[in-house]
Amino acid sequence: MTEVYQDRFIVSVKVGPKGQITIPKEARDMFDIKEGETLMVMGDKKRGIALLKTDLFYSIMEDHKQ
Repeated sequence: MTEVYQDRFIVSVKVGPKGQITIPKEARDMFDIKEGETLMVMGDKKRGIALLKTDLFYSIMEDHKQ
């Protein structure tokens, strides 16, 4: 199931035997994710899992540095 809107979407993915998932093309296109790019995986037991491009993650961390 994939529902794509202008700036968001919902899609289900399956976890493979090695714990891998495929990032859907719609997400790769929307977030300009290229093959070989490094992503940050963040998790919170109450809120779930999020993926961020590494450069965006470090940019956010730099903006919040005190």
